[in-house]
Amino acid sequence: MSSLTQPLLRAEDWLQKSASHRSQALTWTQPTRDRRARGEKHPVHDFLHTYYRLSLGQLERWHPGIGVIIEDCSEARQMFRQTHYRFKEGTCSVDPAQLGPKARTRLKFYLQILQSTNKRPPNFACHGLHEWAMLYEGAEVRHGETVPLRLPRKEIDTLVHSRPLCCSHFDAFRFFAPGAKVMNRVQPDLSAREENEQPGCIHANMDLYKWAAKSLPWVSSDLLWNCFGLATRAREIDMRASPYDLTGFGYDPIKVETPEGRRLYEKLQRQLADEALPLRGSLILQLKKTLSAD
Repeated sequence: MSSLTQPLLRAEDWLQKSASHRSQALTWTQPTRDRRARGEKHPVHDFLHTYYRLSLGQLERWHPGIGVIIEDCSEARQMFRQTHYRFKEGTCSVDPAQLGPKARTRLKFYLQILQSTNKRPPNFACHGLHEWAMLYEGAEVRHGETVPLRLPRKEIDTLVHSRPLCCSHFDAFRFFAPGAKVMNRVQPDLSAREENEQPGCIHANMDLYKWAAKSLPWVSSDLLWNCFGLATRAREIDMRASPYDLTGFGYDPIKVETPEGRRLYEKLQRQLADEALPLRGSLILQLKKTLSAD
């Protein structure tokens, strides 16, 4: 990446981008810190920080991403101390030459997942039954500390019996109750997840944030934040369609136990898939550029 072939982002411009990103992120991260200080839990918002593991500080931090060259200054020397940044001739940029073999292998795996998901036709027939399948036959109430169930156990089991289970996402399927696992049309496992994940899946689209986070600093923080925004909306839909009662947190249920609820869920699922498509495409492009750079 030569400064002669890439436009240079002046210090005042990228510092403003960095400050704007942090300010935007703080609207989310500060309330999370405040809840933690009070010992409170949120069934929708906290999931994104416990399951995906990117720290609040990392979410607030701005990275230019692959192919962006910024003007060197004292702030750049403080912000970009990692070995994967290169300072040269008054500029700063991520340097793919610093990618070790293990890191390169990980990025190739993320790229493979994203590309294979993109090529597969979307399936919108699951109707969010994964949370129901996790509770089947008296299984542990995973979110019981923060929210109650909105339906009796018998009605939850009845719905699981009455509808086809077709979960394609390993990280959702692995939490199914044993009796529900055997009813699922596919049996996704970790070693073959790229053979099952598909772009209609609400969890696969939520995971765009995971792949972006794991790919820092090679992907831009602008893309990370957009993936995070999609993940928050996906998680909200995910929990509204569950058997849990989130009205105490201001969320009306999507009653997938009814035909009207299933139609609403599918409509929202399709909207998420449409939003996810360009984000997945951007992730693919930035990872390909990173892995192909000299």
